[in-house]
Amino acid sequence: MSPRSASVNEELRRRSRERLLQAAVELVDEHGFEATTLGAIADRAGSARGLVSYYFPGKRQLVQSAVHRLMHRTLEEGLEREPHTEDGRERLARAIDAILGLTRDRPVLMRQHMAGLLQAEGFVQCPEQRRLSELLGDTVARYGSHNVTADYPMLRALLMGAVYAALVPGVPMPIPVLREELFERYGLDWEMGTPPGSAPAAEPQELSRFFATEDRSGSA
Repeated sequence: MSPRSASVNEELRRRSRERLLQAAVELVDEHGFEATTLGAIADRAGSARGLVSYYFPGKRQLVQSAVHRLMHRTLEEGLEREPHTEDGRERLARAIDAILGLTRDRPVLMRQHMAGLLQAEGFVQCPEQRRLSELLGDTVARYGSHNVTADYPMLRALLMGAVYAALVPGVPMPIPVLREELFERYGLDWEMGTPPGSAPAAEPQELSRFFATEDRSGSA
C-alpha cells in the first residue's frame, strides 16, 4: 500500500481541525465553557485527545477559534445572501444584523466568547479571526470609509459593545434598541438589512454548514 500524498495528508488534517471546531461550538453552546472538556470535544469530533493539543494550545484558544469561525461564516452568509448587493450601506446593515442575530440566537456561546476575550490572552490570532477581520474591514471600505485602519476597529468595538450589552445577565439591553443605536451612528435606514419582525422567528439552524470541509478562500 503506497503512502498517502502530502496533499491528502493536508486535507485530512484540515478536516480533523474543522471537526474539532464544530464540536467545540456545539458543546459550549449546549453546556457552557466550564462544563466542556477537551476530552468531550475530541469524542464529539471523533478524534484522539492528543490531536486537540496538536492544533490548539488549550481549550480557550480552541473555543475562541471556533466561535470566530461561526462568526465569519455567519457574516459571509449575511453579506452575500440574495438579493446580492454591492451597496455599501446595505452591506453594513447586513453585517450589523448578522452579529446581533448570532447574539440573539446563540447567547450562551456568545457570552462565553465575550468572557474569553477579557482573559489575559485576548484575541487569538488564528485564520478564523483574520477572516472575520477581513470581512468587517471590507464592509467598512465598501461603506465609504476613507480611513479603514481607524474605522474598522471602531466598528469592531461598537459591535462588541452591543453584544456585551445584549448579554449582561440580569440587565440585558433589547437587541432592537442596540440595532437602532448602531444604525443611527452609521446613518442607515431601519428598513435595511433584516429589520426585527420582518420575518417569522426561526429556530437557530444546525451548525454543520459553518464547518463544511470543502476548501474556501481565507478559511483554515
